[in-house]
Amino acid sequence: MTPIVPSPRAPRPSDTSAPAPSGRGPAPDAGTRPAAGRASGTESAGPLPYGDAEGPADSEEAAAATERWYEDGLGWATDGGRPPALLTGVRFDVLELPAAAGRAVLRRFGRTGPVAVARGRMRLFVAAGSAEELPALLDWLEWGGIALDLVGIGAGGRITAPAPPRLSHRFPPGAAFWLRPPEPPRGPDPFLPGLADFGSRGGDAPDLVRLVDMAATECHRVRLRRSRVLPPAVGPSSQPLARS
Repeated sequence: MTPIVPSPRAPRPSDTSAPAPSGRGPAPDAGTRPAAGRASGTESAGPLPYGDAEGPADSEEAAAATERWYEDGLGWATDGGRPPALLTGVRFDVLELPAAAGRAVLRRFGRTGPVAVARGRMRLFVAAGSAEELPALLDWLEWGGIALDLVGIGAGGRITAPAPPRLSHRFPPGAAFWLRPPEPPRGPDPFLPGLADFGSRGGDAPDLVRLVDMAATECHRVRLRRSRVLPPAVGPSSQPLARS
């Protein structure tokens, strides 16, 4: 299925949530910020993410420069908030996974779309519509029903905008940043992995099926490693609890 790429749209008040792990049901995203004026358990806007800014005017200038880089340079919609956030499901979706699993994917999968990191989570940018396909795709790959910590963020979601490469010095340590930044568009987003590339031998990005399968594999490996090093949970009676 070839994803349809609409023009950037204005943010909607309902764009406040992202799909849960494996794309099942709503759940807050670590890098997601709700629309202005709406209470939520997701990340609050907090201070402006420009660590060496001299004051509010300089911070606003950096935020405006960030929005111009995304909207004018890439054609990606932002939400107009502070700090700026990118709207998913318009020009791209995001697969989010633990950074340790993501690094393993990048080592084994040399060619991907854009890749960002935020708060110990890696974000793989994929074709719009991919998040909706994620649950069925995991079932088809026989990963269904396994806790993978693999999240699809698509239509109606938003993520904190990573620091543009030339503005990264204006962001504090720990802010979202690009590992593999996007390039200016030269057509209908050929660099984004998608189902349309399934089985192809060329192109600028891997197909979504192989990328999801490898991401699921590495997420499972990370989970198994963590289960070996964490001590058993202890209940009120000081008796070890069974671990699933």
